[in-house]
Amino acid sequence: MIAVASTDIKPLADRVLVRPVEREERTKGGILLPDTAKEKPQLGKVLAVGPGRLNDEGQRQPLEVKVGDTVLFSKYAGTELKVDGEELLLITERDILAVVEG
Repeated sequence: MIAVASTDIKPLADRVLVRPVEREERTKGGILLPDTAKEKPQLGKVLAVGPGRLNDEGQRQPLEVKVGDTVLFSKYAGTELKVDGEELLLITERDILAVVEG
């Protein structure tokens, strides 16, 4: 995990900065699962987006996600960062599977 002192992170190209959403997990019987038994979160809030990647003609392809979107992403995607004590992920747009609406 990479530790960063400042929250001024500007993703490059088609990268997206995401804050994973932790869910409290319980079994069907109501037992609260400890952190070691939980699966990695796959849902997160978009904090920053890059300008988009360049296509073969040299033009920018804008990203489909925007700041504030809640997204579903691949389980082991991205690079984990620690910013001001908070764990964040820097992932590529192709690792985002869907935008969660509502």
